[in-house]
Amino acid sequence: MRDLAPNIGVVQAVAPAVLSATDTSSAIDLLGFDSAAVIINTGAIVSSGDFTAKLQESDTTTSGDFADVAAAHLIGTLPATLEAASVYKQGYIGNKRYIRTVITKNGGTSIAAGAVIVKGHPAEAPVA
Repeated sequence: MRDLAPNIGVVQAVAPAVLSATDTSSAIDLLGFDSAAVIINTGAIVSSGDFTAKLQESDTTTSGDFADVAAAHLIGTLPATLEAASVYKQGYIGNKRYIRTVITKNGGTSIAAGAVIVKGHPAEAPVA
């Protein structure tokens, strides 16, 4: 069996925490990689917490330059509402250098959640 680990880069976008407001991650640099995926892991939801998640992309790290990723550049979909104790994944095949996650609070109190970006198809492997 082949080892996947030397062929991916992993970056924590959202540290696992109880989120009670919208969380926008820092810019994740995809330089040297041709693909990426977001993994969202949820825990408990308090008081009917209603949260959604999405990816945004940009050619710069300037916050105002980020825009939602077009559906044509995503593989799979994230749910309309994040459920408790669940794991979701969505692939990114766009061509921007930076991506970031946005977990949006639409209502309720809070959700325990975290997000990781897995960078794939490296220009040079193994990845440190």
